[in-house]
Amino acid sequence: MKKRAKKAIPLIATTVLAATAFTTQAFTNNNSQTVAAKQLTQEEVKQSNATWVAGDHHVHSEWSVGWDNSTNPPTPIQAGDAIYPIMKNAEKATEYGLEWVMTTDHGGPNHSKVNLEQAYPELLKSREAYPELIQFYGMEFDTPAADHSTLMIPKVDNESQILFDIESQFNKREPYPNDGSRDTESTMIEALNYMLTELDEDEQPIHIAHHPSRSAKGDGEWGQDTPEEFRNWNDLAPNISIGMEGAPGHQAAALTPDGELDDGARGSYGNYPTMGGYDQMAAKVGGLWDSMLGEGRHWWITATSDSHVNWREGGSDFWPGEYSKTYVKAEKDYDDIMESLRGGNVYVTTGDLISELDVKVQAGGKSPIFAQSKGNSATLGETLTIPGKSKDVTVTIRIKDPNAANANGDTPEVKRVDLIMGEVTGKVEDRSTATNPTTKVAKRFTEEDWTKNGEYIEISYTLDNVDKDSYIRLRGTNTDQLEPETDPRGEDPWTDLWFYSNPVFIKTAK
Repeated sequence: MKKRAKKAIPLIATTVLAATAFTTQAFTNNNSQTVAAKQLTQEEVKQSNATWVAGDHHVHSEWSVGWDNSTNPPTPIQAGDAIYPIMKNAEKATEYGLEWVMTTDHGGPNHSKVNLEQAYPELLKSREAYPELIQFYGMEFDTPAADHSTLMIPKVDNESQILFDIESQFNKREPYPNDGSRDTESTMIEALNYMLTELDEDEQPIHIAHHPSRSAKGDGEWGQDTPEEFRNWNDLAPNISIGMEGAPGHQAAALTPDGELDDGARGSYGNYPTMGGYDQMAAKVGGLWDSMLGEGRHWWITATSDSHVNWREGGSDFWPGEYSKTYVKAEKDYDDIMESLRGGNVYVTTGDLISELDVKVQAGGKSPIFAQSKGNSATLGETLTIPGKSKDVTVTIRIKDPNAANANGDTPEVKRVDLIMGEVTGKVEDRSTATNPTTKVAKRFTEEDWTKNGEYIEISYTLDNVDKDSYIRLRGTNTDQLEPETDPRGEDPWTDLWFYSNPVFIKTAK
């Protein structure tokens, strides 16, 4: 494997990151997509192939195996945990409207060989059978000192070897016998260092934390995933460790095979519940996610199925795309989808509440053309630079609220859209910080505030005299809840739908 001549970054202790430079990341790092001063011609717009492509980066196959512990070493049991062939997942992802999907089988003793020798050949067959579906290779990483996470491998010739090398060296459940020595944060930092220094840039994976609060004991009482870990990972590898699931999988936990409801918990969050189907880290205004954004971090959220066994067969899962979708604004291409995921041009939705979400944040000027000619507009994941110390900022929103029925046969309608705004104040001193008190709902929009044009909702709103580094993000629902409430056991997930955008940052002149 090729190596780049790049100095390794020192390992960190569990709670203290060693001398990592962090300077308002959202405004300065390579992912920061401050819009260039360019006025697109109609022909350039016409030639652009970027569209909203729906996907799911957390799908298990029969190679998420069980283990026969009576043998030495333990023998993998095909379909011992998740039960579907990779090709079946591709079939269902296509049926439910996905254009990209990813195989994420978790590990165990010597599981790196299972992925390399058994799962990967099946993925190649599935790619041949479903050539129109982008099918990424990767795994659900058994993250050292943390909960599970996505490792999405770029589609390169040596993709299978890249994953084998990472899983065999760093996955915490890989060794046999396992003395737990890998289950440390220093191992995770070593893994990220490896990805940074031993892999070329076009080989570097994406890492996304899974169900981050599923092990939390209560409101803000974190379990396996902590704010300190997120900051450490993101400081070290901001182009690799890019975010967390906002809406975890297992959303069908309360559905029985006959379509009735039992007392299952959405997301299988048995301690502190989800909120409108979303993890508390993402759902709370001014909470952990806003704390990360308030540092100017590129820390995005996604939505996945975590499919193991479908609810119709006694499981707690929807098929990929049946309920949750992560939309990426990209060309339908492996590289472009990963680039847009890294860049945050992403929104998420449940229950097909919406199918498009275009946002433009624009500095005031004599006219829209004037502002565009100065480069002063931005969209999701980007940074708007305001000329001068303060300026009115116009937010233009276009949402497709589709007439087509979702997988439950419903046609949910957007009842409200919230514009959420917070300040970017820089790096926090206490790395366990999980609040941003500056973050508020700046405006709530209902049908009285927007224009309906066919299936599209159109909104324009001006933020007056923006004079501080800030960010905005959007949220919407089919419910009457002003804030997402904790989900009771036995809730019908189809009645409680939400969408969330990733942020747009606003930088003022100093």
